Amino acid sequence: MTIETRPVGTKHDDAGLEGVLAFDPEAGPRAAVLIFHSWAGRSDKEVAVARRMAELGYAGFACDLYGKGKLGTNKEECAALMNPLMADRAFLQSRLLHWVDVVRALPQVDDNRMAAMGFCFGGLCALDLARTGADVRGVASFHGLLSAPGNREGTPIKARIIAFHGWDDPMAPPDHVTALGEELTRAGADWQIHAYGGTLHAFTNPKAADPDAGLLYNPIAAGRAWTSFEAFLAEIFGPR
Repeated sequence: MTIETRPVGTKHDDAGLEGVLAFDPEAGPRAAVLIFHSWAGRSDKEVAVARRMAELGYAGFACDLYGKGKLGTNKEECAALMNPLMADRAFLQSRLLHWVDVVRALPQVDDNRMAAMGFCFGGLCALDLARTGADVRGVASFHGLLSAPGNREGTPIKARIIAFHGWDDPMAPPDHVTALGEELTRAGADWQIHAYGGTLHAFTNPKAADPDAGLLYNPIAAGRAWTSFEAFLAEIFGPR
């Protein structure tokens, strides 16, 4: 199998965005997995996940939510990029749906079989995509922020949802987990939450090493989450 990557540019609300598609050029249209980035922006990490998706037999697509070349290099820069989207969840949702439309139109993608996943801020993005009622098979949140957007109450959720959560994550305490379950139940969603004890925020990130700030890599939880995620994709997409 040969995996290729190529940039895909688009424009949303006057912002020039650039995602990266990873695919097997000999495979024909494949089920697609959109990857939403953490608060730093679309980086090589998300492209690596897109390649991993392609190696599993899907088309992987690393989405850019900030703008081409915009990456935070410290907490202040990351917050400055993320906070405007967090403050306007309706606008964020429109950007997520725009990427769904862009990826759906790619010739390498089976437009009837799409899913999304994300890490941290990207996990919230994956959940918000589902909250819009988007016609995607499923979404997965890895140590995502869980708070409801406030503008989608009463919208039925079509996508199946899986969330991977560190129980001791200070950015999403247990009451946020309970609230998410109640929210998804009201929306009629098919949902599951995997909570890992003794696990903090960013548990899939090998560079997370600040337990005082609630950030710590946990390779055991990360491995369990990824195994469950692969099973989730096989479930929602069916035989390749």
